[in-house]
Amino acid sequence: MDEKLKIKISIADRVYPLTVDFAQEEGLRSASKKIDTMIKQFEENYAVRDKQDVLAMCALQFASQTEQKQIDNTLDGEATIERIKKINSILDQYLDK
Repeated sequence: MDEKLKIKISIADRVYPLTVDFAQEEGLRSASKKIDTMIKQFEENYAVRDKQDVLAMCALQFASQTEQKQIDNTLDGEATIERIKKINSILDQYLDK
């Protein structure tokens, strides 16, 4: 049975009512807190008057973090594949003896 939960998430002094899966609640609440923390940091460090600008910068920062993780994973994956190929080559040489 899919348990749905009605929650209220606050972002940038606005409340958003959501109906979510029980398993999503913790992640959404954590994300909401991270967004609000980031908003405060942008407002403290930069002369930003418009909430929309701050939210756009938050979105850009989160999106760039996600993209960078994907790039890093791809690079790590390629390095792993190269190591596996080397190991296979060494095993092939050993088995041919």
